[in-house]
Amino acid sequence: MATSMTADFSISASTNLASASSVLTNRRRRITPRAGHALEILGHAIEYLTDEFVHEGTGMTAGSSQLEAVQLLMALNRQVYFECPVVPTLGERLRAALNLHAA
Repeated sequence: MATSMTADFSISASTNLASASSVLTNRRRRITPRAGHALEILGHAIEYLTDEFVHEGTGMTAGSSQLEAVQLLMALNRQVYFECPVVPTLGERLRAALNLHAA
């Protein structure tokens, strides 16, 4: 079910983390209901897999398939979030409004 919800966001398994870190992370984003639902599903899947780690008591190794699954889901979560448009700041909105009236 999570795959069908995130398929419209063109998520690839090889998400570029360098591009995600270059995006402003301290800005608010306008999250659509569809993106919000995808983020919720991905969050629950991440939480479920990490809870399994805790309850099993096994150590996380670099080649662990469960760890790779969590990393993939986290990358998908970031990609869905960063595809949401940034909400303009008050200053940006004021400058845009003043430039429209000045022209």
